[in-house]
Amino acid sequence: MTIEIKNLDKASDLHTVEAFYAAAPDYWEAAEGHPPGLEKAKEFFEDNPPNCDPSETCRFGVFLDEHLSGIADLFFGFPELGDAYVGLMMLGPWARNQGIGQIILSHVEEIAKVGGAKNLYLAVMSTNPKGRAFWEREGFVATGLSGMSVVGNNQQELHRLVKTL
Repeated sequence: MTIEIKNLDKASDLHTVEAFYAAAPDYWEAAEGHPPGLEKAKEFFEDNPPNCDPSETCRFGVFLDEHLSGIADLFFGFPELGDAYVGLMMLGPWARNQGIGQIILSHVEEIAKVGGAKNLYLAVMSTNPKGRAFWEREGFVATGLSGMSVVGNNQQELHRLVKTL
């Protein structure tokens, strides 16, 4: 199996991300209560946290044997200037529990360090204990900040984690 991490671009990769979401809807079904579609794929390429320069945002795809099997994004300047933030890191069910999460996280951390970030932040849903366990194994710790995300009738408690780079 060959693993390749590539930068993703909306113009050329939108429908690839849409197809990935269709093949791996479980995260979005848990987060928002329904499967993702084209609009959710567009959001992957368009969303940015407050104070983040879209031109500095990185969006990655993990390809296993040329098949998109995971995605991640990285923002600079959130929650504070000098920080980096992982808005989403997601693997398809067929790519989990194989060490691929560590591979893409290592790539994201290296890009964050090169970009001058001192801390790497993310939020994890309380309904995703396996995800939280992964992040904690990789050195992330709770910041003590939590909040609710509401999408339609679906509510999720989010907990912010941080790792010093």
